[in-house]
Amino acid sequence: MKKIALIATIILTANSIVATAQNKKDMKKVLFVLTSHDKLGDTGEKTGYWTEEFAAPYYELADKGVQIDIATPLGGQPPIDPKSEDPASATEDTKRLDKDNALLAKLKNTIKLADVKESNYDAIFYPGGHGPLWDLATDKNSAALIEKFYTSKKPLAFVCHSPAVLKNVKVNGDYLVKGKKLTGFSNTEEAAVGLTKVVPFLLEDALQANGAHYSKGADWNPYAVVDGLLITGQNPASSKLVAEKLLQQLNAKK
Repeated sequence: MKKIALIATIILTANSIVATAQNKKDMKKVLFVLTSHDKLGDTGEKTGYWTEEFAAPYYELADKGVQIDIATPLGGQPPIDPKSEDPASATEDTKRLDKDNALLAKLKNTIKLADVKESNYDAIFYPGGHGPLWDLATDKNSAALIEKFYTSKKPLAFVCHSPAVLKNVKVNGDYLVKGKKLTGFSNTEEAAVGLTKVVPFLLEDALQANGAHYSKGADWNPYAVVDGLLITGQNPASSKLVAEKLLQQLNAKK
């Protein structure tokens, strides 16, 4: 009887190990890319990534079992836009982030973008903030990574200012956004925050100049557009909506 019990235990343990390995294999993995830029033009003010646009999609995906790595052009701690830490901008997700020591530690040790391999991930997500307009929009590692994800038929998600990182991306000689339906931080929203003449370019104009079919919803309201692999959101309020649409695509690829 003892031998039978021992054999049964071994079988159960082996099955458990196999099941655990299979679960890990089935888990989706997403790369988040944040800015390393902290200067708001020549204003003397700071910028960076917008906390809500990172926290909301991060938790939306992580709570559903998605594994997430974080990368930046320079590696290490990415700068946070101070305005996004204002109590007036706080949400349940940003409050959760403030107390999430494990995630805060993860943010301090982001991967250097040049060291990232597309083959390790199922999708890529770019949170916004004004920072990407200066560094990620012209970052060659970022552009190459986006091209690889796109040609590998993997979903790409962007919110608010982060569609700016598509500005110089080309596939087969054409701008990736050419003929694509998408959205991003609008000219009217940029005017509302008083930065029209501070930013290096207006996102809405730049996307249209490269052939994109840009559309928008009401200022500051959730609005997202899906065109094939591209998922874009207009503003901070659209962050969770973009993550939800990305999750739908990831689940559809099972």
